[in-house]
Amino acid sequence: MEIDGLTADGPVRGGPVLGAPVLDRLVADAWRLTERGGPSRTVLGLAGPPGAGKSTLATALVAGVERRYGPGTAAYVPLDGFHLSNAQLERLGLTSRKGSAPSFDVWGYAALLRRIVQPREGAGGGASGESDGSGGSDGSGRSGGSDGSDGSDGSDGDIYVPDYDRTLHEPVAARHRVPPSARLLVTEGNYLALDEPGWADARRLMAEVWYVEASDEVLQQRLMQRQLAGGRSADEARSWVDGNDLPNGELVKGSRAGCARILGSIGLDMTKGQV
Repeated sequence: MEIDGLTADGPVRGGPVLGAPVLDRLVADAWRLTERGGPSRTVLGLAGPPGAGKSTLATALVAGVERRYGPGTAAYVPLDGFHLSNAQLERLGLTSRKGSAPSFDVWGYAALLRRIVQPREGAGGGASGESDGSGGSDGSGRSGGSDGSDGSDGSDGDIYVPDYDRTLHEPVAARHRVPPSARLLVTEGNYLALDEPGWADARRLMAEVWYVEASDEVLQQRLMQRQLAGGRSADEARSWVDGNDLPNGELVKGSRAGCARILGSIGLDMTKGQV
């Protein structure tokens, strides 16, 4: 296990720091994973508790890879797109536990990763019509190739990826896209390192999982800000964070030791996706 937490200025109180020099190194290290995978796409997973900065780091890594290795060489695949809808949460009695591990379609998530990493032969012409929540008119999450081909010759087309909309408070289809040229996929979510059915299946498709952490104080501040921005009152936000987000985070912390690398997110600009 490798722990990254220093900048040229040394450690900072409250937790490790990710500065620009560290990000540059992480971009190079992430891309190096693609050299192990041969012609197949490579998936890097980022796990960690809610509010740690996983999505900010993931998008920074994708942008950094594309700057260094060319447009379309990396893509972002968030677990959040596999939140169950509010209707399904109500049906399952999970409305008050939204964001917990059972409130995600983990099997749909694993199916999308498998489809991205192992494209099916004859994509486009031979789609089975099964749905994994990733969009696509045939249920496969695929469209025609970016060169205008329809994929019927077996070439890969775009693969659409869902996300979660914090304004609608619902998952939405096809917000992100994996182009045929993408070699590195950066996926992030709380539970990517859990050793449980579904999560372990998804993890086997990842070259490595890195753990993103922050101090409890910082996590609580970020989670409160998130809930207030989502329209909750201060009392409602505190109740949600204490009763849902923090317990979810404690579960996730138990998976820390199984990750290949530990990263601190203090210093990430949580609003602009920059370091």
